[in-house]
Amino acid sequence: MPFPQVVAVAPGSAAGRAGVVAGDEIRSMNGVVPRDVIAYQLLADGALVELVVQRGGMELEISVEKHAGEPLGVEVSSAVFDRIRTCDNHCEFCFIYQLPKGMRKSLYVKDDDYRLSFLYGNFTTLTRFTELDLERVVNERLSPLNVSIHATDPDVRSRMLRNRRGATSLRWLRALLDHGIEIHGQIVVCPGVNDGSVLHDTLAGILERFPELATAAAVPLGVSRFSNEPAMRPHTTGEAVAVLEAVEEWQGVYRAALGRALVHASDEYYLLAGRPFPSASSYDGFPQHENGIGMATSFAESFLSGEQAGPTGHGGFFQSVDGAPASGYRAKRAAVAVPVELHRRRPGRSRALTVLTGEYGARVIGPLLEQVGRTDVEIRPIRNDFFGGNTSVAGLLTGEDLAKALQGADPARRYLLPDVCLNEGRFLDGLTPADLPVRVEVVESDGAALREAIGVAPASLADTGRAVPRDDEAAGARVPVQAAR
Repeated sequence: MPFPQVVAVAPGSAAGRAGVVAGDEIRSMNGVVPRDVIAYQLLADGALVELVVQRGGMELEISVEKHAGEPLGVEVSSAVFDRIRTCDNHCEFCFIYQLPKGMRKSLYVKDDDYRLSFLYGNFTTLTRFTELDLERVVNERLSPLNVSIHATDPDVRSRMLRNRRGATSLRWLRALLDHGIEIHGQIVVCPGVNDGSVLHDTLAGILERFPELATAAAVPLGVSRFSNEPAMRPHTTGEAVAVLEAVEEWQGVYRAALGRALVHASDEYYLLAGRPFPSASSYDGFPQHENGIGMATSFAESFLSGEQAGPTGHGGFFQSVDGAPASGYRAKRAAVAVPVELHRRRPGRSRALTVLTGEYGARVIGPLLEQVGRTDVEIRPIRNDFFGGNTSVAGLLTGEDLAKALQGADPARRYLLPDVCLNEGRFLDGLTPADLPVRVEVVESDGAALREAIGVAPASLADTGRAVPRDDEAAGARVPVQAAR
């Protein structure tokens, strides 16, 4: 089994004081070989951690003394040391199959690992889940987990996953719920496959078999120009409306039976259907924010109030492929391949301003700017020619498309770019902001950060007559959908 490598040691940390250095390979902790960062964190939690490390071909024993619960101060090389459990499904809607050749290798890793679901919010189908996995999840309370349901009909689910185990693997979902594990479900809705009556059957099946689910999300499939699946296509407007009507109908059923909505539709469906977004209170704290559920509404609230109105951080499709948490299960990764300085407002910056975003974002940020009286700010939609298809979210923008759109751009202007476009300081195609023809300012992907970056003062909000939208008003705002799946 590969061993975790020490990438960095925090100055003044317990590990640093004990003599651990970057480059050490951790062979054991308290006599146990950790299999992943979850086991590593549990072993590192005590007041005395006995390490065996390999350094320069020699094994060294290092005793780290610290307060119980104090971070060890070590960043390790990956989240999973015994290799990621790869996916053996062959879903025709899988976006990894739709990636072009020549991208960095880590992007092609197709995982179905419950540990990455716990660590990063990835979705697992449970087709490779085992009794031993169940025992570990229950004993260590690895909760919450995210599970791809897609359909509760065994035959439909098996066909969608192209895996006969897909017909039976939801038994693990029932077992996890029986042991009190918090589960968030996902239904990737494919036109002509699991929409229509199948979607209604799935939502009925959830109520009958899995009513303890924390939430369920209906999200549209993403289709790139590299897809080789002729049956996979984007939703029509009518199909998007039908999905919303199904979700809204079953929200009423769930509220009557369970006292909560349970299922929510992706923001993209509201954009496709041309319908207003639900109010912030209807999302129950935005638990599937990173899956594009309620992201629009929280962005609007954040932008208009100047305060964060939803979860922060950017999980999702590419979150787990590089790096590992510095400490703790959900700590932000410290290793950055290409340093990117986030925008911090400085006084006296009054140059003409352009906001760069995806096509969805360009459709929705404009009304928010008008609401605060900033019609002077240009919104520039960047068409995603790299992936093509219906990939219109900012999270899938590439350096190549941005560079093409910015050719000949006025260098005297300011250009704001959401940080959701970047992973470890790079775009998905490997380029960096430094490769663009003009300088861009990278801004955190929340409404408050954009408001600060463009310089909207509190007085501007007061001029609108409403500093923050009421629940019924927030639904009418059109804001960007930046989640990547």
